[in-house]
Amino acid sequence: MKEPLSFLKRASLTRHPVAQKLFKLMEDKKSNLAVAADSASQKHVLELAEHLGPFICVFKTHVDILSDFTPDFGKQLQDVAKRHQFIIFEDRKFADIGQTSALQYAGGLYRIADWADLINAHIVPGPGIIEGLKTIGFPKGQGLLLLAEMSSQGTLAKGAYTRKAAQLADQFANYVMGFISLRKISENPAFIHMTPGVKLNPGKDALGQRYRTVEEIIANNLSDILIVGRDITHAKNPIEQALLYQQAGWEAYKQSRQLKGSF
Repeated sequence: MKEPLSFLKRASLTRHPVAQKLFKLMEDKKSNLAVAADSASQKHVLELAEHLGPFICVFKTHVDILSDFTPDFGKQLQDVAKRHQFIIFEDRKFADIGQTSALQYAGGLYRIADWADLINAHIVPGPGIIEGLKTIGFPKGQGLLLLAEMSSQGTLAKGAYTRKAAQLADQFANYVMGFISLRKISENPAFIHMTPGVKLNPGKDALGQRYRTVEEIIANNLSDILIVGRDITHAKNPIEQALLYQQAGWEAYKQSRQLKGSF
């Protein structure tokens, strides 16, 4: 059995600039928590970033659901990210041919490539989508996650599909920095695994989203980062709830890696 590696050690094993930064700030902040700010209000999203920034390593947005979007949104979010040291992840889930995906990434109303550190993509179109996004993101030092698995009921992203995602990540390792998945799917320590659908108490919602516990995701499935949305953003006290998740996630990480002397 291989000796478990700390996030700091894994930072030294990748040359990807976003992965290096993320691994290091996770260690510095003792946080493997990503918050999904799925709000239709730009003002609310920026307020969440400001209030929750000290507790998180990644702030995940859906810019195309903002009803009050203004062109300075990205700059405002970047300022908050710099102040509180977190990675901006625009959960765009690109899924078109390479040329179209590149245009969606770089241009349009949202100009995602101007402000997001990290994006993600489905692999349904094949390697062309990675090649297309890479023409925009790689020169900017940005990163890409591949959607290898999803937490929704009845998902088709499993089995051979997941294995193909891992293969494509190896093929484009200088641009792809990891996966959206329910578990660790690659033994390459340079790749980051982020998992959605996490709650302190398991269950599911009315639309087929299944929620798993922090311990199941981090300690059992050996994922790296837990993505939490409504259980924090819609909590009575989002700051207190984020702190609970930060502490629970970090404790599960320490237990699963058995690195008691490194903390």
